[in-house]
Amino acid sequence: MTIQNLLYRTDSYKYSHYSQYPSNTETVFSYVESRGGRYPRIVFFGLQAFLKEYLTTPITQEMIDEAEELVNAHMGPGLFNREGWEYILNKHNGFLPLRIKAVKEGTIVPTSNVLVTVENTDPKAYWLTSFIETSILRAIWYPTTVATNSWSIKQIIKQYLEETADDLSGLPFKLHDFGARGVSSSESAQLGGMAHLTNFMGTDTVEALLSAKKYYGEEMAGFSVPASEHSSITTWERNREVDAYRNMLTQFGGKFPIISVVSDSYDIFNAVENLWGRELKDEVVKSGSMLVVRPDSGNPAEVVAKVALLLDTTFGSEINSKGFKLLNNVRIIQGDGINEESINDILSTLRGYRFSADNVVFGQGGALLQMVNRDTCKFAYKASWAYIDGKGVDVYKDPVTDSGKQSKKGRLMLYRDKQTGNIFTGVEAHNAEQNYEILLETVFENGIIVKETSFPEVRKQIELTT
Repeated sequence: MTIQNLLYRTDSYKYSHYSQYPSNTETVFSYVESRGGRYPRIVFFGLQAFLKEYLTTPITQEMIDEAEELVNAHMGPGLFNREGWEYILNKHNGFLPLRIKAVKEGTIVPTSNVLVTVENTDPKAYWLTSFIETSILRAIWYPTTVATNSWSIKQIIKQYLEETADDLSGLPFKLHDFGARGVSSSESAQLGGMAHLTNFMGTDTVEALLSAKKYYGEEMAGFSVPASEHSSITTWERNREVDAYRNMLTQFGGKFPIISVVSDSYDIFNAVENLWGRELKDEVVKSGSMLVVRPDSGNPAEVVAKVALLLDTTFGSEINSKGFKLLNNVRIIQGDGINEESINDILSTLRGYRFSADNVVFGQGGALLQMVNRDTCKFAYKASWAYIDGKGVDVYKDPVTDSGKQSKKGRLMLYRDKQTGNIFTGVEAHNAEQNYEILLETVFENGIIVKETSFPEVRKQIELTT
């Protein structure tokens, strides 16, 4: 269920905040950052989808009336800020008087740097900057964390390919998204699956394709292949296992360049050595399609290595320019228990047996799209500056019990030093562009998206800043 009424997309306590600021407050300036966590750098992505889906739609009188009824019943009569919301409706035709600046999507930014800034553009809507925190922070931390997770894995695979493969042509398809069924909602599948596709081009998350097209103008962001599941193999029954595999070759062989077949329903090693390697070997070779064998159980590194050794015995291999084996006619996909650690273990083990990393592809589900949270990269949205009683005021927190939660002060900007290339956060300054590249651009102002980034541009930006 998607809640379109923006007045509901917040935390309950936000409804009371409009009356808590000092008198004569006119502007509140806030920022989003990753304060650290699992990764030293993060891949910024996903804000544009949120802007298009929610902030370009004006609020209506009906939305205000509905929200007032709910909030007053939920928290107490008279709490809802009807006057403030009706002012936005009447003065701004329901569009939020906010200015949002952001680093270009796809930029890789060291943690503890500002990524997005938000401020109200109408002094009577000073409270709006804080009200939007819940929805905008959620819109950023999840796709950015997934994109970062995916990118980090890409660096691991890339390192092994550089060492053991002739080239990097296969890299975009080395990590396949299996995560649609493992996430909490359709929207998570869309945002997380789309975030993964900023780094790779293999996916089974169909909803991600639709979102990439809707929000970033990409006609086809990812690709997949005909593949079996256990039900389509085991319904043939155990004594006809080879017929199930032969049917895959009959249905798809020669028609599609790649066929993926799960082969561990009973005995993966018998399936590889005897069924694929002997009974069906000639049919595999003659099909003209690349057979990808999928183990789906056991210790990933041990099983993949043994499957590779058996396939080498039956199908043979060629030695590439770097002295590593590349299997003939077959490859392996491991889709169970996949994360950064297991991928490294699998590739390291294969390297030890002198197999190129080009022999294996990975499918990742929950660990890609679901096993993340806001604290994975320690995302936060904090006020850092306000305009009160005719003067600017630095706003910050500095808890004595946790220095890691100290927030930043001032009207913040993200810079890149033109000489060193280092990215850092500082306060806005006149003539800063003489020495620094200004990295935050206005992307949204008063209900209008003023700067868009296409999906190819996001991918290119990641490559530029890797």
